[in-house]
Amino acid sequence: MAPRPFHVRRIGRETHDTATLELEPVDGAEGVVFAPGQFNMLYLFGLGEVPISISSDPAAPRGLAHTVRAVGAITTALCRLRRGAVVGVRGPFGSAWPLDGLAGGDVVIVAGGIGLAPLRPVLCRLLAERDRYGRIALLYGARTPADLLYARDLARWRGRFDMQIEVAVDAAAPEAAWRGDVGVVTTLIPRAGFDVAETTVLTCGPGVMMRFTIDALLRRGLAPDRIYLSMERNMKCAIGLCGHCQFGPTFVCKDGPVYRYDRIATLLKVREV
Repeated sequence: MAPRPFHVRRIGRETHDTATLELEPVDGAEGVVFAPGQFNMLYLFGLGEVPISISSDPAAPRGLAHTVRAVGAITTALCRLRRGAVVGVRGPFGSAWPLDGLAGGDVVIVAGGIGLAPLRPVLCRLLAERDRYGRIALLYGARTPADLLYARDLARWRGRFDMQIEVAVDAAAPEAAWRGDVGVVTTLIPRAGFDVAETTVLTCGPGVMMRFTIDALLRRGLAPDRIYLSMERNMKCAIGLCGHCQFGPTFVCKDGPVYRYDRIATLLKVREV
């Protein structure tokens, strides 16, 4: 329950309202060992704490990274931190993407906006153990070219011959010099060319984006038990005590944030749940 102090080693500006904080333990000891998909509670002294997905490489736990969008008082303050500032860290918490169970099959990742952050550790793990998996595809969408995260990572991944990268934006002004696709991320699904019998899809993004993505995948013939989604919503205490993130009979902070779609499909159709 007690937050552990971490120094801000570096802050990378991703977009106008999003930054990636690279943290390291103040005491110089080992960092946080986590599984892709889990989250930490980040605490700012005098302000409070917020749940933020871990977006660093799981093979290098000493260097902890969190990508934060400024949407409230605490997240705005986190994005304004400077090198050397101290942040309290509690975690890791929550469920993880089922990567061990995907070995031998194809993996398609569908991300929207900042939803790429919880999936970045997945890509790091898949590429580090590339021979364990079949085809790997990333389908990524954002509102505009300026809202795309991890520009260096995207450029590096595009340079590989053992994975497929497809990126689209909802809108691009002429002055943006955008040469990629314009449209919602679901328009990229037919390009993946995956075999529904051999593929598992991992998705994270805005709720409406995930809903349309799942509908498109089901129409394609993908089985509901081959779809996993991350639902990071209303989490506050991270231990299922406060009840803010209750989702039907589950708590997102404990039973999620990663869920298998077929296990929550009926809940997603219930209003106010």
